[in-house]
Amino acid sequence: MLAVEGATLHYGAAQALRGVSIEAASGRITCLLGRNGVGKSSLLRAIVGHYPLTDGTISFEGKTFGRAPAYDRARTGIGYVPQGREIFPLLTVRENLETGYAAVKRGERFVPDYIFELFPVLKDMLGRRGGDLSGGQQQQLAIGRALVMRPKLLVLDEPTEGIQPSIIKDIGRAIRFLRDSQGIAVLLVEQYLDFCRELADDVYIMDRGEIVHSGDAESLDRPDVRAHLTV
Repeated sequence: MLAVEGATLHYGAAQALRGVSIEAASGRITCLLGRNGVGKSSLLRAIVGHYPLTDGTISFEGKTFGRAPAYDRARTGIGYVPQGREIFPLLTVRENLETGYAAVKRGERFVPDYIFELFPVLKDMLGRRGGDLSGGQQQQLAIGRALVMRPKLLVLDEPTEGIQPSIIKDIGRAIRFLRDSQGIAVLLVEQYLDFCRELADDVYIMDRGEIVHSGDAESLDRPDVRAHLTV
């Protein structure tokens, strides 16, 4: 579904990515781990089209993006849930969800029922402003907004950050449902090691802008792998 090959990214003179190569397959959860500041979010932003690569390629369903803008990538089926959620605080929950319509055809401009089944609180709060929701509810809204776009690939940047444990469990169940019932490819950046171990089919670890480990979720229990994640 997604193939990143030799991705290199600079912010001016600073280099954020150094020849990164990863893959994310349909019906699988791919988790990207690493300490703060190693380039994980930069890689996601490059994938969704927020920053152009200096070198390397990003391909989706066999098609190389080149310098395609973010809105074109969204229309091909990439949904993005950024770190910090970035919902629209003055819009209602319903209006926030409807912003996802921009990436779909006119006949698909409705909220799929399964979104409210995954996150029933959103249905109860359709008329409430996004900024009045708790942090966990805003995260559910951000995921729901991305799902309105009917993504084939869902990119999530630290969805458990600052979220209460009960909602973390809800988000975990939702991610499993999307993999198992919808066949969506999920690319997940996370700091919460146990969350990744429970969910991931494939894992990558980044350090200083490079991939230093790839394997299955069980490999996270190895001491040499864990050493890449300790401060």
